[in-house]
Amino acid sequence: MSGDPVTVMTDDQAWEMLAGTVFGRLAVSVDDRPDIFPVNVHVDAAAGTILLRTAEGTKLSMMAVNSHVVFETDAFTSRVGWSVVARGRARVLVATDEILRADQTPLRPWIPTLKTQYVEITVDRVTGRRFTIGPEPERIVS
Repeated sequence: MSGDPVTVMTDDQAWEMLAGTVFGRLAVSVDDRPDIFPVNVHVDAAAGTILLRTAEGTKLSMMAVNSHVVFETDAFTSRVGWSVVARGRARVLVATDEILRADQTPLRPWIPTLKTQYVEITVDRVTGRRFTIGPEPERIVS
């Protein structure tokens, strides 16, 4: 295999991959007890935000206690893969104009449940890596 199998993305490359995704995992933590949730999202790379919808419950409660969150998304084939991690602060949209704008995005629940709360993550830091998938190199045994 030639070259490094792991390549670090630039911020622009990471945002480009993030902007093309509609699904990932939201990590939250309260009292040193992390949790993770699958979520579908709408990414606005120009604004540096990630939008999701949710119902009242654990996710929303945890974000109310600790607004620092992490969103991760990835994809892979049999030959290549990538992963992008976005760290930021989450807030529930409450202003009517924000909610009306959010309603205009293509974000819709994937499952037939009522999700009345919009949450916007303002991203502080984004990182990404690309992977070349292949066999483990041979180990040298002394």
